[in-house]
Amino acid sequence: MTTSVLVPDSLTREAEDRREATRKLGYVARAATVFRVNRLTVYPDPDGAGKWEDGFVETVLRYAATPPHLRKEMWGKRDELEYVGVLPPLRVRSQTGSGSEGSGSLRQGIVTEVGADGRVRVNCGLQHPISLPVPDGLDAGEGERVTVRVSSRRPVRARLVDEPLPGLSVESMDLQTALGREDAGLRIATSRHGEPLTVGRLASLAGRVEGDGATIAFGSPERGLPAILGFPEADVPAGGDEDATEPIGGFDLWLNSIPNQGSEVVRTEEAVFATLGLLTLTE
Repeated sequence: MTTSVLVPDSLTREAEDRREATRKLGYVARAATVFRVNRLTVYPDPDGAGKWEDGFVETVLRYAATPPHLRKEMWGKRDELEYVGVLPPLRVRSQTGSGSEGSGSLRQGIVTEVGADGRVRVNCGLQHPISLPVPDGLDAGEGERVTVRVSSRRPVRARLVDEPLPGLSVESMDLQTALGREDAGLRIATSRHGEPLTVGRLASLAGRVEGDGATIAFGSPERGLPAILGFPEADVPAGGDEDATEPIGGFDLWLNSIPNQGSEVVRTEEAVFATLGLLTLTE
């Protein structure tokens, strides 16, 4: 089961300065981490270009999702990262195979050196980089991120494994391509013009998200998804359309997850927290 969140590259365009834009992106990354989102995808909004550099949103989100012990080595100094000190810590929980924080935990590492003996040195947040053999079929070149399973810290026992990197994955992709993935699950567009989320509706909807996974798309404060997709807000199906043969805009459902909003505009980071908090409820 995969949960993906899609946000536009225009979501910080109303921020007063780069510091505020960075803080806003930190809240989005924080929400995605809290609710165990697997992928955070930045999609292009061609008519909503912001005042920051191309790739600013993706770069800051990628930095935020990078484990602290790898940030300096991976990113160095870049203009887009001038204010990353305001980012809230994600504090991703260790992923384990046994349920124990100290046994069999998965960690991200970066290859710092490739040896001639089929071994590599990996920085994975332990006291020093460690030398590990590369399993057959696994590509581990210098500078690449790898997954390390640590079974003991004292003494250090670890191995490279061919498993997805733990934590949040950040990528850039066209909106329709992201919606067309085989593991997209239930494709949900969030909009104040969509179907109001009720208590009765929530039980079945959260169950589908938990079972099938979901791809949940958000717009930006000044440009909602209808504007980004280029059709009138009146065309949004407010009654729900998950059984439609031709989903509007490529979505199975248009959902208003904050039906009684008291503010004229709900910020994207606020909508992400509110929507994921509801859709990830379990019985």
